[in-house]
Amino acid sequence: MIEGVVADFDEHAGWGVLAADDGERFFFHCVSIRGGGRRIDVGVRAGATRSVGQRGRDEATDVHLLVN
Repeated sequence: MIEGVVADFDEHAGWGVLAADDGERFFFHCVSIRGGGRRIDVGVRAGATRSVGQRGRDEATDVHLLVN
């Protein structure tokens, strides 16, 4: 499980970056946002699952908001 902050999201391109609490950064595509959402706000706390993407790199999937 990854926890961190959405550091970047490009709504037109459909991708974003999740900056994990441990300093790692994970790419995610809008289809990876839980519930079928197509956007997520920069700066919100989010959780995700670490997965291996098509290019063999770690990516965030099942991206979802964390409730405090």
